[in-house]
Amino acid sequence: MLNDEQVMELVAQGDIKQLSILFDRYHLRLYNYFYKMNYNKALSEDLTQNVFEKIIKHRRTFKNKNAFAPWIFRIARNVNVDNYRLNKIKVSEEIEVASMDKEDEGYCGNTEQYDILDKAMSMIKPEYKEILVLKRYQGMKYKEIGAILDITENNVKIKAHRAIKSLRKQYYKLEQLSV
Repeated sequence: MLNDEQVMELVAQGDIKQLSILFDRYHLRLYNYFYKMNYNKALSEDLTQNVFEKIIKHRRTFKNKNAFAPWIFRIARNVNVDNYRLNKIKVSEEIEVASMDKEDEGYCGNTEQYDILDKAMSMIKPEYKEILVLKRYQGMKYKEIGAILDITENNVKIKAHRAIKSLRKQYYKLEQLSV
């Protein structure tokens, strides 16, 4: 079985059919990334599709010495930022939280706490939110996140610490309002 980098190398050489393997491996992860960043199912589906279109278009830029996961998530990040620019939405604006379908997320537990956490996530800086989504929901290492964001691993760790601190502050603030 070929690893992601080997499959992408085949795609880069022109064997576009191999992209289906990468699609199977990554489309759900990308969709979840976009959903956690935007809280919009249709937009998340569109942006996921855009990532694979970009991969086809820029397949020759992939260097086999690079890890594939950070490369595809860097494309995803750029697609997300481009979407905001295209729609003239400032990345720094708060994103309104839509109600989430708990069955789709596979969530089981205290719905009220989950809703508060979800709202708190929407209130922190987008750069912090992105780091938390990549770390907690995508299970990426700090080094991979650094490659995606083009910052050092130590800088990612610092920002992750600040993100958690900010999230905790917003969560407790919202929790107090709901009591």
